[in-house]
Amino acid sequence: MSVDAISLAVFRSLFESVAEEMGVTLQRAAFSPNIRERLDFSCAMFDADARMVAQAAHIPVHLGSIPASVQAAIRAFDRFAPGDVIILNDPYHGGTHLPDVTMVSPVFVDGAPAFFVASRAHHADIGGMSPGSLPLSTELYQEGLILPPIKLAEGGQRNAGVMALITANSRAPEERIGDIEAQLAAQRVGERRLLAMTASHGADRVREHAAALIDYSRRLTEAVIAAMPDGSYTFEDALEGDGQQEYRIPIRATVRVEGAALTVDFSGTAPQVAGNLNAVTAIARSAVFYCLRLLAIDDVPVNHGCFEPVRVTAPARSLLDPVFPAAVAVGNTETAQRVVDTVLGAFAEALPGRIPAASQGSMNNVTLGGATETGSYVYYETIGGGHGAGPDSDGLSGRHSHMTNTRNTPVEALEYSLPLRVLAYRLRDGSGGDGFHRGGEGITRAFEFLTPATLTVNSERRVYAPYGLRGGGSGQVGRNRLIHADGSEETLSGKATRAVTPGDVLLIETPGGGGWGDAER
Repeated sequence: MSVDAISLAVFRSLFESVAEEMGVTLQRAAFSPNIRERLDFSCAMFDADARMVAQAAHIPVHLGSIPASVQAAIRAFDRFAPGDVIILNDPYHGGTHLPDVTMVSPVFVDGAPAFFVASRAHHADIGGMSPGSLPLSTELYQEGLILPPIKLAEGGQRNAGVMALITANSRAPEERIGDIEAQLAAQRVGERRLLAMTASHGADRVREHAAALIDYSRRLTEAVIAAMPDGSYTFEDALEGDGQQEYRIPIRATVRVEGAALTVDFSGTAPQVAGNLNAVTAIARSAVFYCLRLLAIDDVPVNHGCFEPVRVTAPARSLLDPVFPAAVAVGNTETAQRVVDTVLGAFAEALPGRIPAASQGSMNNVTLGGATETGSYVYYETIGGGHGAGPDSDGLSGRHSHMTNTRNTPVEALEYSLPLRVLAYRLRDGSGGDGFHRGGEGITRAFEFLTPATLTVNSERRVYAPYGLRGGGSGQVGRNRLIHADGSEETLSGKATRAVTPGDVLLIETPGGGGWGDAER
């Protein structure tokens, strides 16, 4: 057998199509707006050694963390059988935060696991101390049901007890059943497509091209690194509080380039915090891999080969390497965004004139839940903002950026599914930073509550503005306000939880992106 440029391109498309079709299946079968409308999920396929072969163009924060989940699933069991499905969400066993539920399935060829397929979806509620499972927590136990790697199905036989355990711990059990069934459907689609591929081309040829594609990605990534000047580059940014108190929480990255190898060392980053901002190391790795891919001129296939030339280290018991049971609810969302800002800041020292200014730097998480006459409901969404301007153009406005790749929830879908009314949804004029190229504008989004509910907001860049570069100005910080039905107004901090009543209005104003270059030019 031989691999040439044409066959490699064909098989790359075949591998990626497996993950893409899994994603389409998951989206179309899902019940919750978060998965069906916002597309908060990722799908990927792996070889027998748990090396990622292809990932669909889904969520960047899952880039380096889904492989950790697959490895944890394989380590947890001595053997597999056709029809097995492992489910997990434990951040300390390959997960990110508890709402991200991962499924892993072996694909058997000639009586042995030849491949694995995996899906990860953000479930709107997995239990915990507040609706939406992103509470202002101080330990993991408060954040929801913890699932170590466990078989949801064994030999094709569903484990009804595991399903009952999950639904008993969710405020929206019927929605959980629907979303879990959607993930299971995606797993079956991935398995069928891989089996059809091996039947058409032969298992050995498929494996050969998977290995060749991984090697190809490694060489492309090494070329990206080799194009950077050798040296050591350091940058520091900060988070604004952990949900327990507001204070400066530094993240410090030192990027070292040596030929075709790159090391990112997070020494100098804050110790793990009491609140919910801690992020397991897989999240930091995902952020670093994402930043490096931004530098690629060529289209680098996303697989295990991207990771091989890169080493990521963080101090033990730090914000980026916490010890169980440290709280991690929004390390996956807010801390990941700040890691990107910090690594790109270091890259800007190595490659002046090429790196854009900081984008909004937050996912502006809104979670809420309550009860109606027909039952309980939960909801989760992230809200876009301004992109940082770059050397060639202004920043995009009103868009998700960096570690999230989700859509917004359409107003019609939100109002149809939930007892909410959207009073405003528009760009936040003037929020982008000044510069030769202006930063993108943030978003203003206002929700009116029609029933009593519990609201939680987890956001950043409410104190420290997104930075500009090369003389550009900072973007405006975001604001969170609660306008009560009686007309009184309350300014919320970046992380807050409140009981709300009918007629109350939540007003979220997201940050703008930083400007690039001197405006006087």
